[in-house]
Amino acid sequence: MKKYLAEMIGTMVLVLMGCGAAVFAGAGQPFDPVGTLGVAFAFGLSVVAMAYAIGSISGCHINPAITLGVFLSGRMSGKDAGMYMIFQVIGAILGSSILWFLAKDSGSTTTLTGANGFAEGQMAVAFVAETVFTFIFVLVVLGVTAKNGLNKFAGLAIGLALVLVHIVCIPITGTSVNPARSIGPAIFEGGAALGQLWLFIVAPLLGAAIAAIVWKGITVENDAVKAA
Repeated sequence: MKKYLAEMIGTMVLVLMGCGAAVFAGAGQPFDPVGTLGVAFAFGLSVVAMAYAIGSISGCHINPAITLGVFLSGRMSGKDAGMYMIFQVIGAILGSSILWFLAKDSGSTTTLTGANGFAEGQMAVAFVAETVFTFIFVLVVLGVTAKNGLNKFAGLAIGLALVLVHIVCIPITGTSVNPARSIGPAIFEGGAALGQLWLFIVAPLLGAAIAAIVWKGITVENDAVKAA
């Protein structure tokens, strides 16, 4: 149970800090803005902080896409994967509820929860972006957390990879690559955010599945080369 609670807390922090940066200091806000780069670093630094805070307890997935990738790579059981995802979504909802309460009277000119979305006619672009960037992100996670990976620097590498993904993807979708991170804010945002939510669940999970398949394929090939 402790690892599930750790995932809930970690996801709550990710949503509160990352989406909070977008709500209070993103580009175009009436407050002192940090812009796209600042928001990208807020998400990445949240992952770095939580990786070293709860990584020893749960592995710090705080993302159903990562959990799916780890499961499909054969590193965790189906039961644990399912419970991780449930508690990640709960954590995202908690983080979004706190953020909504803090922002509801703040004068924020865009979303109050950092909900994801895409422009009309850009569904295909958004789907490809979320799939590809999740694939890249999860592939990094699987690589640095492998038995022969650079485990001591895993948290830093994963956090910086998320920063990189956000820098490119924020202008397209606001960057999800994490179904839980999208579900929580969409529930409080409602409207178009809920209508588009399916994409931010399906595309990241598809990207994660592709990453797991590719990772297993290249590691098997690598093992064969070593054996030869």
